[in-house]
Amino acid sequence: MQTVTLAQRPELADRLWDFPGVWGEFMYQDRTADLYYDTCVRLYPEYVMLALDGDRPIARSFSVPLAWDGDPAAGLPEDGWDWAIRQSVQTRFSGSNPNLVCALEISVQADHRGKGLSGVMLEAMRRNVAALGFTTLVAPVRPSGKHQRPDEPMTSYVARTRDDGLPEDPWLRVHVRAGGTVVNIAPMSMQISGTVAQWRTWTGLPFDHRGPVHVPGALVPVLCEPDHGYATYVEPNVWVLHRIT
Repeated sequence: MQTVTLAQRPELADRLWDFPGVWGEFMYQDRTADLYYDTCVRLYPEYVMLALDGDRPIARSFSVPLAWDGDPAAGLPEDGWDWAIRQSVQTRFSGSNPNLVCALEISVQADHRGKGLSGVMLEAMRRNVAALGFTTLVAPVRPSGKHQRPDEPMTSYVARTRDDGLPEDPWLRVHVRAGGTVVNIAPMSMQISGTVAQWRTWTGLPFDHRGPVHVPGALVPVLCEPDHGYATYVEPNVWVLHRIT
């Protein structure tokens, strides 16, 4: 297995999207995502990485450079993932010099999960960040086990630790083991709104009662307002800071 950037292997651009079943359909409906994913191959190839088994991509990662004058260790923006994409676009359009990199996604092919590849991709991202001349990597982490506890507040979920002091959540644990530090919660990291009809299509659920709806794969309940014809999902993430030396 080898890891490469898309800048090194541009011919793999079409293979980048061949990752079936990585996310539930509703997760593809964040409107802010189009600001990045529609242009990442062209604008950010050196920040896109692939793990290859032969010529087959078995894992991928996306990150963006951005300029921000805050202190990441003191707290990062509450609108996490969506903010990072908007901030990277503003950085590019304004001509500002980026001073940090934000991770957006690490995903693994279904038949290669459980082999530690997510940690391999995180370490590859850290090395790539250093090679690009940055010393700070931040990540609005989507805890991998949170969907099993959708009604628990993220604050108490993040506080769950094992006997060795490491986070109970597997994905947070990978970040901490790699040298990351949990900074703060981003309670409005991703926001997905749609009509009731759209949510029925995305999930196969009826969405016919007002109030919280538990959707498989969602970290918190989706709030449904059938009388008004819409439902909204506001996903919390966890900001993790990596200092790269």
